[in-house]
Amino acid sequence: MSRVSIELVPRDADTIQREVAELRACLPFVDTINIPDIQRFSLRSWEAATLVRPNFRSVIPHVRAIDIDPNGPLPGLDVPDLTEILVVKGDPPADLSRRVFPNTSDAVIRRYRREAPHLKVYAAFDPYRRAPYKELEDVARKREAGACGFFTQPLFDMKMLDLCRDWLHDQQVFWGFSPVIGPKSRSYWETTNHIVFPRDFEPTMEANLTFAEQAIREVRDDGDSVYLMPLRVKLANYLRPLEGVLQG
Repeated sequence: MSRVSIELVPRDADTIQREVAELRACLPFVDTINIPDIQRFSLRSWEAATLVRPNFRSVIPHVRAIDIDPNGPLPGLDVPDLTEILVVKGDPPADLSRRVFPNTSDAVIRRYRREAPHLKVYAAFDPYRRAPYKELEDVARKREAGACGFFTQPLFDMKMLDLCRDWLHDQQVFWGFSPVIGPKSRSYWETTNHIVFPRDFEPTMEANLTFAEQAIREVRDDGDSVYLMPLRVKLANYLRPLEGVLQG
């Protein structure tokens, strides 16, 4: 069944609750959100999930594999009614005093499946960070470990989307899309996430909405799911124009 999730960043309790209210006003039919775990914020993703869980059928917190102590408890297991979680590898922290652990995503996925079999565990897919064959080898390892599906790095052009859909044709996928508005936003994606934009890419709201509408329609026609990451824009400016294709 095709689903729609919106990614909300847990900057603090007040901000995420305000954004939940904005989301409910824009797209009241959306019943799923996913929450990244951002190290520079004190509110952890699973703590944010507890705050907003009553507003949605499903809240999917992200968990960074490198933050999990092999001898400690798994995050999120005390969140009431949590049914889904996303395991990502996690970038090394800028603060070198913060402790991390040499965990792989598949090792943490395997641990969740063993210790919390009631949870559906998703994994990450990123076609930009390294050679595709290495990423697809990781897909196989994560599936073998127990991942039920994948959240992709946001994609920004139809050619890359079509290629990735071919690579993941037999997987359950949430395809990610995010607006890139202006040169600073484009530079962020290029330098931080190694995105290669197509030659004719336009960092305007109009162009981003045109692409998102086409991409969402195509993946949902095939029964796949989508998640939207409305970074650096007002939620209503990006989400409301997509209401028809998201609800259809």
